[in-house]
Amino acid sequence: MSAVLGMCDGEAVAAVGSGPTLGQAEFQFLRGFVLQQCGIALGEHKHQLVQGRLLRRLRALGLTNFASYCELLRRDPDAELGELASAISTNVTAFFREAHHYDLLVSELLPRWLQERRREGDRLRIWSAGCSTGEEPYALAMVLAEALEQHSCKLDAKILATDLSPQALETARQGVYPLERIAGISAERCRRWMLRGAGEYEGLASVHPRLRELVSIQPLNLLHEWPMRGPFDAIFCRNVVIYFDQPTKQRLFRRYAELLPVGGYLFLGHSESLHGINDDFELIGRTVYRKRA
Repeated sequence: MSAVLGMCDGEAVAAVGSGPTLGQAEFQFLRGFVLQQCGIALGEHKHQLVQGRLLRRLRALGLTNFASYCELLRRDPDAELGELASAISTNVTAFFREAHHYDLLVSELLPRWLQERRREGDRLRIWSAGCSTGEEPYALAMVLAEALEQHSCKLDAKILATDLSPQALETARQGVYPLERIAGISAERCRRWMLRGAGEYEGLASVHPRLRELVSIQPLNLLHEWPMRGPFDAIFCRNVVIYFDQPTKQRLFRRYAELLPVGGYLFLGHSESLHGINDDFELIGRTVYRKRA
């Protein structure tokens, strides 16, 4: 998942002069609110973007100005937080994005984990933190299901998928995608794990029920309290912290370390690094970290 705070030229132009104007005081409040609640640092140059994106929320809520929207956030921040995060970010994700991570799981990690855990009640847990619309956790579920079948293993294996965005989570729960969105899946895996629609569902594909069994989809703000206690064998947090400020990144990675055993794995996005941020982990591959002893 990636929270890309960008706007095309056409969107920016359309946002100017249409509807109420976002005043400087309201923009500064929103900057502080988003930083505190989401860990995202909005630069001054994002003023037009925020105005354009939030105009849709004002219309949806029947509000006539941004001052009313800010008052709504003050009065009940949790009720609108997910919608606000969705409005100002664009979720970028794909099946088997950054394929080298899945290659490591298939060739090394899953075989080792499954070989080590043969006793009744043994568990395997992977967390997709910032799962967006579900492509990442369902891709993880494919390689996990294949490994379980290959090793004839009845391990208690689950993937936790969390995100802040209500719209993204709803898409993930439905597990239905346009055919162009499944282009990153091999033909063999498409035949095995994706069910193509017909009639009114032509052009769509749904994930196999077996994948749904392996994935638990839950709302979660990474900056708030976490109900799960771990431990996780691996945490995928890819292209999530790009716009987080440094203190927020440091706190988040410390919390991840607390939920991973020694030797547990943390997967980051291609433009992310723990260098100078956290020393609980050692880099063992391209954006792959292992918790130190």
